Amino acid sequence: MTLIQPPPSIDAKRWPDVAHAPTAVVRAPIARALVVRALSRLPIRVECPDPAMRGAGDAAAPVLRLHHPDAFCRRLSVNGLIGFGESYMAGEWDASDLPALLQVFAASYFDLIPRPLQKLRTLAMPLQPRSERNTKKGARSNIHRHYDLSNELFSRFLDETMTYSSALFQGAATQESLPGAQHRKIDRLLDLTSVGAGTELLEIGTGWGELAIRAAQRGARVRSVTLSSQQRDLALQRARRAGVADRVEVELCDYRDVRGSYDAVVSVEMIEAVGERYWPVYFTTLDRLTRPGGRVGLQAITMGHEAMRASRTSYTWIHKYIFPGGLIPSVRAIEEQTAARTALRMVDRHAFGIDYAETLRLWRERFSAGADDIQELGFDPVFQRMWEFYLAYSEAGFRSGLIDVEQLILERGR
Repeated sequence: MTLIQPPPSIDAKRWPDVAHAPTAVVRAPIARALVVRALSRLPIRVECPDPAMRGAGDAAAPVLRLHHPDAFCRRLSVNGLIGFGESYMAGEWDASDLPALLQVFAASYFDLIPRPLQKLRTLAMPLQPRSERNTKKGARSNIHRHYDLSNELFSRFLDETMTYSSALFQGAATQESLPGAQHRKIDRLLDLTSVGAGTELLEIGTGWGELAIRAAQRGARVRSVTLSSQQRDLALQRARRAGVADRVEVELCDYRDVRGSYDAVVSVEMIEAVGERYWPVYFTTLDRLTRPGGRVGLQAITMGHEAMRASRTSYTWIHKYIFPGGLIPSVRAIEEQTAARTALRMVDRHAFGIDYAETLRLWRERFSAGADDIQELGFDPVFQRMWEFYLAYSEAGFRSGLIDVEQLILERGR
């Protein structure tokens, strides 16, 4: 398997290289036994040269096609669940319906490991590296690795609003309805934070500028901060094209360095990149920047509190390849942070996880349909399989209920 060179903006040392399965075989027999046991309990079908590897699914169950079971087991024995994703990237297995298959795994996540071994799980899981902590330098590096891949790459699968967060649908989710659903999501946040003519609005996490543009079109003056130079450049271009450049300021700035006070602060799916260590400074910053009586509008991917506590130090496939330094919070953690450190109190919340599953489905369909164009941008088949896995893995998480997405409205006491 030959890998082509990454785009020049990306550190070549971070480019995925899964051409060779690990050669260590000491733990492979144990891993094979665990794989055989796990597959036999799952409602899936398995197509595999090894007759011992069979699932428990009926004819309608999703199919796991194990092309290279030995390599698959070796990766699991050396790299655990990270190896599961790497094996897909390497083409060692496929699925008839990847999101459906991963949804089965997600729903059975805590039952796959025998109960006597579950207590050892936290000891065996790798820990997040210190180099990926979200210090100011680390946060810039972590954001660069994902959001500065290529504006052209993101434009191949996002809709014309260039919005990279969950849409809010009303009725069927289709490619044609996606832009309207993205605007519905943005408008709900702006409505509930009372953004209108004359509002001084701060946005933490610019994306490619659609929320800032939409707020400016209401007559607000918007300051938006980001750590992604590619996002900043395109957001400014889009604001000029929309005729609101005089009301939108976009700058490269860490949220911790923002000064001033604002009528409203919004932050869409940025808290996941903050990291637990930095939650106190994140929430005290929101509190400091919001005027008394003002509101904060957060859109956040969330998970159950106990699941978050169990996974908060783990280093996963998503950390290694997609979102270094990230942690999905629980709503309880957000409420505890705000209650202990701020004058912010939650006044509204709305969960719409199934809408995120549908958003991801539409993105994945566009990503797959644009495979040739994406390869012409310099992203090889291994990278493309990595992103197909990421999008399907995320969709499965929302469909299974392991994760959710919520809009949370916080009001600052007077």
